[in-house]
Amino acid sequence: MANTVRAVDLAVPERAELERLQGSSSLRAGVSRRARAVLLMADGVPGVEVARRTGYTPVQVSRIRKRFTEERVAGLRDRPRSGRPPTLTPRRIARVVALTLQPPPAGLTHWTTSEMATCTGLSRSMIHRLWRAHGLQPHRVETFKFTTDPEAEEKIRDIVGLYLNPPAHAAVLCVDEQTQIQALNRTQPLLPLRPGLPARQTHDYRRNGLTNLFAALDAALGKVLGECRPRHTSADFLSFLKKVARRYPGELHVILDNASTHKTPTCRPGSPRIPGSTSTSPRRGRPGST
Repeated sequence: MANTVRAVDLAVPERAELERLQGSSSLRAGVSRRARAVLLMADGVPGVEVARRTGYTPVQVSRIRKRFTEERVAGLRDRPRSGRPPTLTPRRIARVVALTLQPPPAGLTHWTTSEMATCTGLSRSMIHRLWRAHGLQPHRVETFKFTTDPEAEEKIRDIVGLYLNPPAHAAVLCVDEQTQIQALNRTQPLLPLRPGLPARQTHDYRRNGLTNLFAALDAALGKVLGECRPRHTSADFLSFLKKVARRYPGELHVILDNASTHKTPTCRPGSPRIPGSTSTSPRRGRPGST
């Protein structure tokens, strides 16, 4: 004997409740989805078509129909899942978060998932999930620095103003140097990639001396003017600034840090020994040390 399809008849209050559940954004998605399926059934849509529109299988649609006819709207709520109840209580979660926010035990630089798992009795994967859920990253440390320069705010405004709104027909350069660059070379040649073996290289290397890089970045064009020198004295830096000034013969604004080689009187932009560079008022941007 063929199974008969149970008709779904809705009272006016039930339809209003199902429409509310269907459009609610605060309920679980499963409840809204089941409410939509019941509304389609009440409108006479066949079960196969209901399954296609809602993403259920025909068997799941049949179960939803049965639950609704027997329990009405209450039958659409999520039922308790089978299996062991969760052991991760809010109290244990709060303990993990509180311990993470405290300094680690003596001998540790920061909390790790292994140490936290040992301390709390949870698994490493569970500790990782809790840290991720609460946005905790004990392995990361960011640095900051306070300045005692009374003119720090004025200098910051000058530099940011030069970057964001440079003077017309003027070049803005960011100048810096990287000292003590080691020129290294492996003591043995690289062994190439072979079937079954990755490329290999020796751990030992030979020092071939040091070099110092002077570089100037054009903030508008993104081009870099660089030069390597064996030393990084003020005379070397002055020579590099003269080279930069010859490349930019017009109005020139230079932004650089307060390294010792940058603070000598002859190296300051605007010095008569640096042709082509100009010194502007603090409001427009002041070339010089920051």
